[in-house]
Amino acid sequence: MAIRNLRLEGDEILKKKSREVEVIDEKIQMLIDDMIETMHKYNGVGLAGVQVGILKRVIVIDLYDDKGPIVMINPVIQKTKGEQEVEEGCLSFPNQFAKVVRPAEVVAEYTDREGKRKRVKAKELLAQVISHEVDHLNGEVFMDKIIPGTLEYVEPEEK
Repeated sequence: MAIRNLRLEGDEILKKKSREVEVIDEKIQMLIDDMIETMHKYNGVGLAGVQVGILKRVIVIDLYDDKGPIVMINPVIQKTKGEQEVEEGCLSFPNQFAKVVRPAEVVAEYTDREGKRKRVKAKELLAQVISHEVDHLNGEVFMDKIIPGTLEYVEPEEK
């Protein structure tokens, strides 16, 4: 496993659409392990393949709730319900936070790392994270959706 380099604001790859994963092979498994490790190193709750420079439809999510990381390959949001105004940040936009409007609930289908098709009904934070990460796979970043006037830059703490 390895920590991957994060692609940051201004990197053209963040605007590109990710491709479907055709085969869940060793390379994809390694990518998933690296993405989980990278997300944890930077204290993220979600990470998309594009954020580590890989244009594959893979996202990892960890709500740090004892359920462990969720791996979603080729995720598709089938339904959304309601709206929630939430504060969001992104590992590709360090120390920047803003309010965005996300669905309050989503139903998503995806393939897990064992190749099984799954369906999840997500609410609140999980719905927000799935929406945020699926946007990444479509070449969209949260900065494209922020509510005007809500962007804040938080100075990083000295180490």
